[in-house]
Amino acid sequence: MDCRPIGIFDSGLGGLTTVRELQRLLPSEQIVYFGDTGRVPYGTRSRETIRKYARQDIRFLLSHQVKMIIIACNTVAAALAGDTDFLPVPFAEALTPAVHAAVRATRNGIIGLIGTKATVQSGAYERTLQELDPSLQILPAACPLFVPLVENGYTSPDNPVTRLVAEEYLAEIRARNADTLILGCTHYPIIQPLLQSLMGSHVTLIDSGQEAARSARDRLFQLKLQAPPGSAGGCRYFVSDSASEFQESAEAILGHPISGTARQIDIEEFPDRV
Repeated sequence: MDCRPIGIFDSGLGGLTTVRELQRLLPSEQIVYFGDTGRVPYGTRSRETIRKYARQDIRFLLSHQVKMIIIACNTVAAALAGDTDFLPVPFAEALTPAVHAAVRATRNGIIGLIGTKATVQSGAYERTLQELDPSLQILPAACPLFVPLVENGYTSPDNPVTRLVAEEYLAEIRARNADTLILGCTHYPIIQPLLQSLMGSHVTLIDSGQEAARSARDRLFQLKLQAPPGSAGGCRYFVSDSASEFQESAEAILGHPISGTARQIDIEEFPDRV
């Protein structure tokens, strides 16, 4: 048993989909969340810059004596693939669990993948999928506008701007009859109702934020690091831009108030080394 908090970070709001699921699965856990809202999106940055940001984010979480880190950003998971030995605590990430869930879900072997430009260009999802099953047909599509749309509140299934963008991004995946779609960015589950309506009810959508939380739960129990049953869970939120703007959007995603628990910090105070 371990009462220390779990650290979660993302480029902005997307990692809240992991927080939401983790709070449902492990209500006794304390969480420290960092959203790098001042530098979002990560998906348009170079691999070197993404890795620098990730190291700073991790350094901040480690300053809170976390027992585990969840990389709730697929762009970072792809940029750090195979290079996580520097982490001094156990970690979970969004990419690998989403891949395993997609392989379990597909019936016709055609899997669509949507993610940031950096995630798709890294090829990390395709490599991991094909390692599990070389016969899979993978249909990747970069969706660079989704993160800014989500961060700016364009999340309603009826929003004509987001719908038009989504129709264009998903056109080839729909035309080629994918029966499974990986939401390869934790921002994307926030617009899942819209994506599901466009793909159709017969297509299984894989929520990478949800899968990251489930993977973290399993890892915690495996290592016997879970908080004692009945402990008072909770979450503290930190951002690199306006805390008040973050709070409003976060409450809509989480489905409950977070008044007084969000604070802005200067992420540049934390060195890009761990």
